[in-house]
Amino acid sequence: MDYQTITYEVADDVAVITLNREDKMNALNAQMRAEIADAALQAPKDARVMVLTGKGRAFCSGQDLSDRANAANLDMERTLRDEYGPMLRAIYDSPIPTISAVNGAAAGAGANLALAADVVIAAESAYFLQAFTRIGLIPDAGGTYWMTRGMGAAKAMGAALFADKITAKQADDWGLIWESVADDAFDATWKARAAHLAKGPTVAYAHVKQAIRGAWDNTLEDQLGLEGRLQGKCGKTRDFQEGVLAFLEKRPSHFEGR
Repeated sequence: MDYQTITYEVADDVAVITLNREDKMNALNAQMRAEIADAALQAPKDARVMVLTGKGRAFCSGQDLSDRANAANLDMERTLRDEYGPMLRAIYDSPIPTISAVNGAAAGAGANLALAADVVIAAESAYFLQAFTRIGLIPDAGGTYWMTRGMGAAKAMGAALFADKITAKQADDWGLIWESVADDAFDATWKARAAHLAKGPTVAYAHVKQAIRGAWDNTLEDQLGLEGRLQGKCGKTRDFQEGVLAFLEKRPSHFEGR
């Protein structure tokens, strides 16, 4: 696909998808949703970690309401099912670790796009805003799912009902994201985090994601069984052999992601 609304770059086993509609605060239109989905599906073929970030002062301001001549006639159910769904699943279901590097405002569906990643790192000046009730809607694009699991039902309910800004520090303190960092350290931090994951045991990372997500619905017995099955798979990888050898030889591991 010839990308017009995003950029896609790969270096050192890190694929970076940058939302690139700076004049629209990286608002999501149909073309951008399709391009993000395409790039997110491509990333595991090219790299061992995927990063999603925005160009300019915003990460993503949400649905571009000027994308249709009459927003009131927008078929929201179809759009969420056929356009948002594939984009979000391409990120959430990715077999490689995914990072959202939230450089600025993440509002509406843009906030929930960020939360689809495994790890969210935000600049201190960034914020998250579930703006939906301001225009008579409910949080969508996975917002009710990720908010509730990330910071609990009480905080999720307040964020949805009041549509207040959640600062990066609040999101960090409440468990919605992994970390907030000073603006002047933001780029170096997410790049270092991405580089760390790109050199790690990629197969184990995929199974970590599966195990942690399974814990929401499993009984203890089910979870112990899942851990056993996944650990059995990890134990057959070359990375496990390398990790043990490196430990015995008292040296850093050199994982191949296999």
